[in-house]
Amino acid sequence: MYILKIKGKAKIPDYVQLRDDKFTLLAYFRVDRPEKALVKCGLGDKEAEVIKIISEIPFGKVMKLEV
Repeated sequence: MYILKIKGKAKIPDYVQLRDDKFTLLAYFRVDRPEKALVKCGLGDKEAEVIKIISEIPFGKVMKLEV
């Protein structure tokens, strides 16, 4: 699974994309509201770990998510 953090501009907030190994979009959610999206894509039990990763990764870089 891959994660990408996207920087918003002006009134558009920052977003996160979660993609599978074929880069199919699994989840697309705001950085400040990840709870429901993580539950829907099956990462609800690893929510704290994923939120920590989101806060650490830079904007615009695709990173491999190992959870």
